[in-house]
This record gives sequence, C-alpha cells and structure tokens, in this order.
Amino acid sequence: MHRVRALPQRVRHTYERLASGFESSVQVLEHRYTPLGRFTPGPFEGWDFLWQPALLGLLAMSLILAGGSFTNSPFKLNMVNTWFFGEPSANATGTPSETKFLVAIVLVYGGLLLLMRVWLRLVEVMKIHPGSPTSRLWILLVLWSLPMIIAPPMFSRDVFSYAAQGEMTSHHLSPYVFGPFTLGSSPYVNPVDPLWGNAPAPYGPLFLFLDGSIARLSGHHQLATVVGLRILEVIAVALIGLGLTMLARALGRDPGEAFVLGAMNPLVLLTLIGGAHNDAIMTALLVIGIAFAVRRQPWLALLFCSAATAIKAPAALGLAYVAWTWLGPAASVKERLVPIAKAALVAAATLGVTSWMAGFGFGWVQNLLSNGTVRSWAAPATALGMALGNALHAVGLQAVSVTTVLSGTRFVGLVVAGAFALWLLWRSESRGWVRSLGVSLVLVVELGPVVQPWYLAWGLVLLAASYRGREHFWLLALTITGPFIGLPGGRQLLAGLIHANPLLIALAVAILGGVLIAPMGRWTQWSWPEQRELVS
Repeated sequence: MHRVRALPQRVRHTYERLASGFESSVQVLEHRYTPLGRFTPGPFEGWDFLWQPALLGLLAMSLILAGGSFTNSPFKLNMVNTWFFGEPSANATGTPSETKFLVAIVLVYGGLLLLMRVWLRLVEVMKIHPGSPTSRLWILLVLWSLPMIIAPPMFSRDVFSYAAQGEMTSHHLSPYVFGPFTLGSSPYVNPVDPLWGNAPAPYGPLFLFLDGSIARLSGHHQLATVVGLRILEVIAVALIGLGLTMLARALGRDPGEAFVLGAMNPLVLLTLIGGAHNDAIMTALLVIGIAFAVRRQPWLALLFCSAATAIKAPAALGLAYVAWTWLGPAASVKERLVPIAKAALVAAATLGVTSWMAGFGFGWVQNLLSNGTVRSWAAPATALGMALGNALHAVGLQAVSVTTVLSGTRFVGLVVAGAFALWLLWRSESRGWVRSLGVSLVLVVELGPVVQPWYLAWGLVLLAASYRGREHFWLLALTITGPFIGLPGGRQLLAGLIHANPLLIALAVAILGGVLIAPMGRWTQWSWPEQRELVS
C-alpha cells in the first residue's frame, strides 16, 4: 500500500527531472548556437525597445502573407474567386512553377521561424521584467495582425464551411441536419472541403445566428461572407486581449505578460485570424467570463461562459468551474449544489434563447463528435489506434479493423481526459482554479480524437494569465509546435520537395538556417536574467 501511495510522487519526480533536463538543454543550445550567446545580460533599460519586436513581428507576418499569396502556395486554397488576390485565373493552364512553389515555402517557413523567435524572446522579457505598458503592446498586436487580416484564409478551409453554413441558416436550412452540399450549385459550395460537404455542423446556436446574420448582411455573396467572418474573428481576438488584461489584473498577475503570451500568441494570430476559426469567439467569451468570476461577479461570468458554450461545447467546462468555486474553498459539496443549479439555469436559458434565435433547436449536440472522421497522427489517442491497428494487420490479424481499434483508443483517451478534468476540478481551489481550467481544456484537446492547433488556444489563453512553474515551458512548447503540426497539404508539400531541383532545396535550407540564427538586436539580452549560469 505504501508503494502504491508513493507511485504518484515518483511519477511526479521523474516528470520534473526529465522536463527540467529537456528545458535546460534547449536553453543551453539556444544560448550557445544563436546570437543570444553574443550578449552579456545587463541591466534592463526600459521599454523603448518595443519598436524593434514590433517591426520584426510585422516582417515575419508579412513574409507569411507573401508566401500565401502565390497562386500555387500549398498553405491556402487555390481556387478561383475565393480571395481578392493570389488565386489562379479561370483559364489557367500549364504546370505550376517549381521555383514559385519553393519561394512560397521559404517565405512561409521563414516567417514562422522569425515570428517564433521574436515572440519567444519578447515573452521572456515580459516574464523577467514586469510592468510593460499595455498601450504599446496593443500597437504591437495591431501591427502583427495586419498581414493576417489581409491574407487569404490560410492553414485551413474551415471558414468556407462556416460561410456555407451561414448561407444555409439564412435560408432556414438546418446545418444540424444537412451538410453544405445541400446548397447545390451555389458558389458557397465550391471551396468547401469535400470531407465536410455532407457533414452536419457541431457548432452552437449562437455561432449559427452570427454566421447566418453575416450571410444576410453580405447580400448572400460568398466572398463577402468569408470577409465578414474574418472581421468577426479579428474582433474576437481584440476581446481576448481585453479579457486577458482583466483576468491578469484580477489574479494579481502582470497584464503585459498575459497579453503577449495569449493575445499575441502565434497560434492565435495564425489560426484564429489567419484561419478565421470560430474558436476565437468561444475563447474571447470564455476568458471574459472567467475574468468576471475572479472579480466575484458570478452572474456575468455565467452569462459569458454560457454564451461561449453556445459557440462551441467545450466552453461548458468554464461553467462547471465557475459554479464549483462560486462559494469559495470552504463550501461543502452539498452547499455547492445551489450554484451548480444556478449555472444550469443560466446555461439552459442562454442556450434556449440562442437556439430560438438560430431557429434549429439542439441538433448540434448529437454532432459534437463529427470531427472524429479525421484521422491525424497529431492526436495521441488516434495515433495509438492507427499504430495498433496496423501492427495487428502486420502480424496477420486482419479480422480486427483499424476502425475498431481506433474507436477503442479514442474512447480510452476521452475517459482519461474526463478523469483528469474531474480531478483538476476537485483540486482546483488548492491548485488555482483558473489554471486548472486551462490545463483541463488542453488535456481535453490532447487526449481527444482530433488535435487541431486552433483547439489548443482554448486552454493556452487561460494559462497565459494563470500558469505556474513548468506550465510556462509547455505553453511555449505547444505554441511553437502547434502551427507546424497544423500546416495543410503535407503530401503535396513533400511531393513538391522530392521532385524539386536539389540546388534550389539547398538554397532554401540555407536561407531558413540564416533566419534561425540571424541576430535580432540588442534587446534580446533582456530576455535572460542578469546572472544566469548555464551548464557547459
């Protein structure tokens, strides 16, 4: 029994040792093999340097915009009439240029590498030197966002599905029953990914109401609807920035650091603005709701969290945490039942009103796992299922289908995620409940059937204002790997590189290597403490 009780402590100790070693190794390599090693960390000289990361971030985003503007760029949809520029003409013929293909790759990957470097160093400056002027950080956010506001929808085609569902809603066709292909020969249908052509929508009624309203306001013009959805997500990201500053102040944290970690997070800019995903609206409403809860305004908190749930269902975790912590840590389980009932009442009323506004009832609930048709190695539960299924076939057990094994591993993943979420909720007030909610949302994504980089924003934005200890490292790690996991067209990209001129590939690698090690300015020295000992 003693050994069983000691097991969690051993696991924790092993995790801390491995994570600490990995983090230290990364820091040593970064300091030794990047321009950071040229600087001797000195006294902090104030915030006048912020114009440098502002321009570097703008340059990085502009490179991504440029790379996504080529007619054969693998990072966006190349179809006639889907954006204002960078799309093939209706009578385009011939083989796409190999050189342009490689230039697009170099520009996008170069921009991503530069953006990650600038953001990481700025994050570390904020962590070590609190008290940054948030008014200047808003200027940085605007500058970094501008290229993504202009860019065609990148890294995902989901916004075209949203537009088609909005058109369906405006004509009283239920997206909870039918897929976008129901629109027939409408211009809204052509850009929709065939994978989702006949798939009903899993989104809440508030999003469908907003989606349908944008389709009506656009005059049922497909491209104008897509632009309207992009504008909606830009507003949502601005609300994320506002909510994070509210939440950080309520928690006694530095609002500048939370703002850079969350609102200026590359995942947020690239996928929530660039990809125009509705996760931006859900995250914005959720973080504002949690900020109201920390400020002891629970009714407003429940209203905003309920509205977030009416966009996407995972925000319901926020409702659970607000209700559970309403009365404080001294409350008994029996006493917590009343706040839970209040939360259920507010949620039911909000979902009822928004369902009436959208006009399609609660059919979205049964569609929540519709994205399970996607099989991605980025999701551990799905990767394990596919690996086991293929291994069974390799040893001759053909009777067991990969689909069956996959269903089992995904179910186990959801059960484990649910168990962790319940444990974190139970321990939330001793751990810090906002932080526990953020970790719960990240685990629900990582152990779910599909991991999309924009899903990670749900929890990472909350952790930006509430992280402790090692969570800071994992927040950074998920942020800098997420966009690369989510890049589309992997097979097309690989095939293009295999058949490309080796000299062009060597030149591309050399350019990207230069971006990775090029000095960014003296301001980066303040991203390290003045006295820092690194292992040789």
